Amino acid sequence: MEAQKTAVDAIVVLTGCDRDAVAAFIRRIYLAGVRDPKRLTFKGLQEMGRG
Repeated sequence: MEAQKTAVDAIVVLTGCDRDAVAAFIRRIYLAGVRDPKRLTFKGLQEMGRG
């Protein structure tokens, strides 16, 4: 869960996106099996950049 928190914090700081939206996305990919904070952050930045 620390990986998830780290990724959410990083994405919110870098993008200024809504914390709840970022957390929901990161939670989905975390539960899908991605546990690496760098990978979670990268995927999250990609997704938040599209929106």
